[in-house]
Amino acid sequence: MVIKGILLAGGRGTRLYPMTAAGSKQLLPVYDKPMIYYPLTTLMLAGIRDILVISTPEDTPRFEEVLGDGAQWGISLSYVVQPEPRGIAEALTLGAEFVGEHPVFLMLGDNVVYGNLDRVRAGVQRVVEGDVDACVFGYPVADPSRYGVVEFDASGAAISLEEKPRRPRSKWAVPGLYVYARGVAARAAELTPSTRGELEITELNRGYLERGQLVVVPLGRGFAWFDTGTPEGLLDAANFVHAVESRQGLVIGSPEEAAVRMGTITPAQLDVLAKTLPQGPYRDYLVALAPEEPGAAP
Repeated sequence: MVIKGILLAGGRGTRLYPMTAAGSKQLLPVYDKPMIYYPLTTLMLAGIRDILVISTPEDTPRFEEVLGDGAQWGISLSYVVQPEPRGIAEALTLGAEFVGEHPVFLMLGDNVVYGNLDRVRAGVQRVVEGDVDACVFGYPVADPSRYGVVEFDASGAAISLEEKPRRPRSKWAVPGLYVYARGVAARAAELTPSTRGELEITELNRGYLERGQLVVVPLGRGFAWFDTGTPEGLLDAANFVHAVESRQGLVIGSPEEAAVRMGTITPAQLDVLAKTLPQGPYRDYLVALAPEEPGAAP
C-alpha cells in the first residue's frame, strides 16, 4: 500500500523573531541548506514519494519556488495553505483530500533528524501492514517539559502521553514524526480545540493509545533529533551538521542524494541535475557523488 507524506511548514515562527520577520522559519538555513530540506529528505529516505507541503498564505509561494513540484527528484510535491496556525493535528484535516484512503507520515518542517532510519522505517511498515493504527517515536531529552512526553511501563510499552507537563513522568519526548493508518483525518476533525485554540497532536495520539492502537518506538543512542524552532535549537542543529559534514565529507539533508539512493532518479539524471545548479561546494559534491558508495547517510 502506498503511504503519503505531509510536511507541516506553517506557523509564525515567533520564537525565532526577528529572524523570521522576512519569511518562514522553515526556509532559514541550517548550516548550508534550507531547513525544509532536512525533513523532506527524511520522508524521502523513509520511502515516501508523494508529499504535501502545508504553509501560510504568504510562504506557500516561496516553498513552491524553492522546491517546485518535486519532479527533479523523482517525487511529487503539492501544496495547501493553512490560513492560521491551529495546531499540528489540523495538518491532517487540511490534507484529508490529498491523503484519501492511504496511510500518512506527518513530519514537522522544523525538525532535523540524523542517523540510521531503520527503526523509523519499521514503524512506518507496521502501520502500512495494519499491525497498528498509529506510530510515534520517543527520544530522550534533558528537559522533557518542553515537549510532548511519553511514559513507558517496565516492559517498554507506552502507558501515557502528556503535552508539556510541569512534572514529566519520563525523559522521553515525542519528536515531530507521526505515522497513521487511513481514517486519521476524521479522528483529527473530531478533536476539541484546546485552550490555545489548537487541535493538539498529543490529544489525537492519546486517543489512539487509549484504544490500544498506538505504538511508540524509542530512538536512543546513535540517533540525533533537533527541534530548530528556537535560536538555540537552530544553532545546535547547524553546528551538528557542520561537524558531521566537515569531518566525514558527506552532506546531510540532500534531496538529490536521497533521490538517487532511493532510486527515484538514476545516477545519470543526478549528474544532469547537479550540473544545472549554481557553482559551489553543494554542486561539486553532487557531481562527484558515487551512488554505489556504501554507508552514506544523506
